[in-house]
Amino acid sequence: MRAPQKDDLRPYGMAALTYIAGAATTVFWCRSMSAMPGMEMPGGWTMTMVWMRMPGETWLAAGGKFLAMWTMMMVAMMLPVFAPELHRFRRAARRSGAMSTIGFVAGYFGVWAAVGLVLFPVGVGFNALAMRSELLSEVTPVLRGLVLMIAGALQFTTWKTRALVRCRHGEDCCGSKRLMPRDALRAGARLGLECAYCCAALTAALLVAGVMDLLAMALVTFAISAERLTRSIHVARVVGAGMLTIGIFLVGRAIL
Repeated sequence: MRAPQKDDLRPYGMAALTYIAGAATTVFWCRSMSAMPGMEMPGGWTMTMVWMRMPGETWLAAGGKFLAMWTMMMVAMMLPVFAPELHRFRRAARRSGAMSTIGFVAGYFGVWAAVGLVLFPVGVGFNALAMRSELLSEVTPVLRGLVLMIAGALQFTTWKTRALVRCRHGEDCCGSKRLMPRDALRAGARLGLECAYCCAALTAALLVAGVMDLLAMALVTFAISAERLTRSIHVARVVGAGMLTIGIFLVGRAIL
């Protein structure tokens, strides 16, 4: 058996360092946000400062801060499932240079950054409406439970099965040809879109549970890693059953 070469081990070292940096930054930001008191809302829930501006802060600055936090969080959460795909890319496109690898990574996490760019105004808009409407604020805990129930139910559908199958057959994204950086960027973006599509229900669950909640992030990261690395619909259904159970509990508690 051929002994591992330095070039074979380097990507794993870089991935480990990136993961540590992303996880450490995410933990720091989460603790900083949790130290700030949220706004108590009618209905018994607390509006997190993630969707609010600091005094004297512009919406552009608030959006930029959220986008930076979201992207680093996605690096920490998605790197366990992205690292094997990056390794396959490097092996398949061995003749391509370092810029192609950078393009592949940029394409993948660029998609997740774009997801954050869409989510920020949605979150800000919903919370702004909740501050203006006492009725919406009162039913928000019920809505959160319903979103979790819907996300859990989606884990049992043929949509989820097809998404996992597409991940299973999407390994040879670049063949063995020499790739230009722009081709690698497109390949990474395609993989990012497939991944965001497959993880849509779990992303919704994270938003409902608390986008800066460390426990929620850890659980969602574990669920994503388990179902993506095994690519088993049975794992996805176990995760879905858990989300359904929590969603039913939240709805019942809010109603009662």
